[in-house]
Amino acid sequence: MKIVPLNDKIVVERLEADDKTAGGIILPDNAKEKPKQGKVLSLGEGKQLDNGNRGPFQVKVGDRVLFTSYAGSEVTVDGKEYLVMTEDDILAVVG
Repeated sequence: MKIVPLNDKIVVERLEADDKTAGGIILPDNAKEKPKQGKVLSLGEGKQLDNGNRGPFQVKVGDRVLFTSYAGSEVTVDGKEYLVMTEDDILAVVG
């Protein structure tokens, strides 16, 4: 099944959390923090402007992005977890 976002929404797949700390300590699953990075999977049509046109997105499909802690809405499709958010929730594109 494919998720097709509407209007100014973006579908992001959250990247996996690290298993180790910077010092090399292995973390159990319940101690891992949810990552604030993800990969853009699909884009809506863009935000509708006052003149009726759609504004272009600054991100594109495939971009690796950083987002806020409470960004978007979590949805599960076919056992995989995704985030549906607006572009305003995205802080930066990681190069």
